[in-house]
Amino acid sequence: MNPLLEKFNTPFETVPFHLIKPADFLPAVKEAILEAKKEIEAIKSEPIPDFENTIVALERTGDKLQRITSVFFNINSAETNDEIQALAREISPLLTAHSNDILLDEDLFTRIQLVFGEKAKLHLSEEQKTLLDKTYKAFVRNGAKLDLAKKARLREIDSKLSQLSLKFGENVLAETNKFELVIENKSDLKGLPEAIIEAAAQTAEEKGKTGKWVFTLAFPSYIPFMTYAENRDLRKQLFLAYNSKSCKGDELDNQQIILDMLRLKNERVNLLGYATYADFVLEERMAKSASAVMDFLHGLLERAKPKAKAEIDELSAFAKELDGLEQMEKWDFAFYAEKLKKKKYEVDNELLRPYFKLENVIEGVFTTAEKLYGIRFVENKAIPKYHPEVTTYEVLDTDGGHVGVFYADFFPRPGKRSGAWMTSYRGQKIINGIDQRPHISIICNFTKPTKTTPSLLTFNEVTTLFHEFGHALHGLLAKGNYESLSGTSVHWDFVELPSQIFENWCYEKECLDLFARHYESGEPIPVELIQKIKNSANFHMGYQTVKQISFGLLDMAYHGSDPNKITDIPTFENEVMKPTQLLPEVEGTLMSTSFSHIFQGGYASGYYSYKWAEVLDADAFELFLERGIFDRETARSFKENILSAGGSEHPSILFKRFRGRDPEPEALLKRAGLLN
Repeated sequence: MNPLLEKFNTPFETVPFHLIKPADFLPAVKEAILEAKKEIEAIKSEPIPDFENTIVALERTGDKLQRITSVFFNINSAETNDEIQALAREISPLLTAHSNDILLDEDLFTRIQLVFGEKAKLHLSEEQKTLLDKTYKAFVRNGAKLDLAKKARLREIDSKLSQLSLKFGENVLAETNKFELVIENKSDLKGLPEAIIEAAAQTAEEKGKTGKWVFTLAFPSYIPFMTYAENRDLRKQLFLAYNSKSCKGDELDNQQIILDMLRLKNERVNLLGYATYADFVLEERMAKSASAVMDFLHGLLERAKPKAKAEIDELSAFAKELDGLEQMEKWDFAFYAEKLKKKKYEVDNELLRPYFKLENVIEGVFTTAEKLYGIRFVENKAIPKYHPEVTTYEVLDTDGGHVGVFYADFFPRPGKRSGAWMTSYRGQKIINGIDQRPHISIICNFTKPTKTTPSLLTFNEVTTLFHEFGHALHGLLAKGNYESLSGTSVHWDFVELPSQIFENWCYEKECLDLFARHYESGEPIPVELIQKIKNSANFHMGYQTVKQISFGLLDMAYHGSDPNKITDIPTFENEVMKPTQLLPEVEGTLMSTSFSHIFQGGYASGYYSYKWAEVLDADAFELFLERGIFDRETARSFKENILSAGGSEHPSILFKRFRGRDPEPEALLKRAGLLN
């Protein structure tokens, strides 16, 4: 018996992780593909195509396959190993081929075309119209109108791209895991907070290096070292290791993978009649075109760069006065920025950290969601988990009704990729009148507890938790008929609105008072400290904005031009980044080779969406500020029009329905301190 192919006999039909072995995945995928193919054949056998027997039926196919692959790829991200990675290399081409079998099926596409041609006569709801449009476009944009030779080439390209993307991610993870900064002399730890030193000693012990201290490239280890370590040479060493991932010319190098991926993507969209990959992607985004994205990014850069330059000048002068530093380098930035922030605002991460015990912050996030949307999170230990560190919850509404399942996974592990993200094991949909509720997960890499200290978060980690939880709310509060339009299945430059708007609550006293308490004394965070957090919110906002824009410009440069002209990744990256360069370039470092968002995730031609969504979130949060951050009517409107609506209508319509007008960028410029 393969547990992946059986009905899940667990609370809320959650994934029975405890029963699943790696060997179960491949046979389960193969069988589920065969089942999905039979479902497609059944659709094609219906004599007269209509919306229900073709469009809705297609939407409902492959349910078992979707369930199995969501488990597999989430495990490959959060708890992978050599066996899982080997399986991914075998499974990915099967899924790509299956997807192409559907999207390039002429008979199936003919049926879809017939229904699409009758659209005006069908009296469809807005959600149904969106589903029909999305289905038709999915086929056209994936080669349904190509001739046989071009279809065959498109299949080859998709298969190669799926393998290259996996290899890119595997290389970055391997590079992250293999580096260790081993410190034997306690004097080299000068400047580091005690909690960080203790965590490094614990890491050393786990790695069989008792009596030493080990720092890694995991964020909770890397960031504090770069921020507090007084040993400049060691900061440089760690910086070089972090920023040279997969660009050393060895077996983990990603440079050729990038070139191969770019050329294949470009060839693919050329087959479909698009000049560049960006043209193809942005056709289905709010931004609509590469020129609109570039205008947006350059417009922001024009506002932010003078402020960023002034910030760097101030920081350089401060470092020279403090330590006689003649040239500010990239490995100096975080170190001196933290000291300057403390001097200017009398606040720093270590001063705040005791007030942000992880368990309290989680409770704060839950309470904020309850006050806004009337939902409660109740731990349920009967729900199976894929790792002991994962915590599982049932989500309930005000009447005790089931809303969904929530998984939380917070600490770094060798099998977990870096960063933070939200994902799902089961999407929401209504089928045969039954509302299938979602199973949502957030994965982070936060500061681990030590033998003497609980997990105490930096304020940046607090905002990260709120950010990912905002995504989770988008998934949990989904209320659509079709899974492909439900929850986070929205335009890519709209998907960050629910996450980014939720970060705003972290800066408000009314919210911080709910959970920010000293982990030892239980004392609430002092009012003056909250004010200092607010006062320092725009510290180095010019620099951070320029940095974010630089990533967006690099993404657009890769995907918005002919990649055949790119022969050398370092030269290309350096040229693109020059207009946003604020500190001297460091030889031997590259952003591109570990830029997983665009070469492994789904952000290719979409990295700009973080800044794009900031315009939306700043403007949307203005309404909460006007009416009260816990105003239930505003929250109800945001829930109905944004969170629950998913991708049922165009995002500009949904936003306007909530805000009463189109978004205005002044709110972002004002919040970021970029207005003159």
